[in-house]
Amino acid sequence: MSDRFDTTDLLNCYRRGVFPMADSREDMRLFLMDPDIRGILPLDQFHVPKRLRKTVRKDPFRVTVDTAFNRVIEACAEPHPTRPATWINDPILNLYGALHRKGYAHSVECWSEEGDLVGGLYGVALGGAFFGESMFSRATDASKIALVHLVARLIKGGFELLDAQFHNPHLEQFGLQEITRDEFRTRLWRALRLDGDFYSAGSRGLSTDGSTSLQVITQIS
Repeated sequence: MSDRFDTTDLLNCYRRGVFPMADSREDMRLFLMDPDIRGILPLDQFHVPKRLRKTVRKDPFRVTVDTAFNRVIEACAEPHPTRPATWINDPILNLYGALHRKGYAHSVECWSEEGDLVGGLYGVALGGAFFGESMFSRATDASKIALVHLVARLIKGGFELLDAQFHNPHLEQFGLQEITRDEFRTRLWRALRLDGDFYSAGSRGLSTDGSTSLQVITQIS
């Protein structure tokens, strides 16, 4: 991929249904992925397991939006016992940081009572589509709670498509579906025609409480 690949190129990739990855943290090259089978999380059928619902209602973490984007993506890039290798290299860190500053890339953060960043996720919003990129967790259920808050925000903002990219056993509990490349592109084309508002549930800063997020999800699912 060209060294001059910039945020405009990156957004155009998402509009075509492809996304960049790298072979490793140390490899500075990027390549484009266009999976035959795509994983999505249907917003109108999003399932929150019973045990997790109880945890979400207790608000064990302070959940914020777009207050620590760079820290979230850097945490996603760190090796983990269950994921010793990462595909997030420096070009990806720089590209998505720039995309965040332009208002297209967003993060959801979970903070402990001590003020530590213990979980979160990030992705890209275009029209009525949100492309989930990566998530991390340093405390039990932190990334799952971030996902619940994200889904509520997307529903509230009129989004139609939540792209999970690949099959992920971690996401099966939420109703992950696998669809063909052609079906994904059809749904993507439809979603891009919408005008989703990522901030309809509130701008940068503190997210709604867990009970409110669950209520939003329950009303549509």
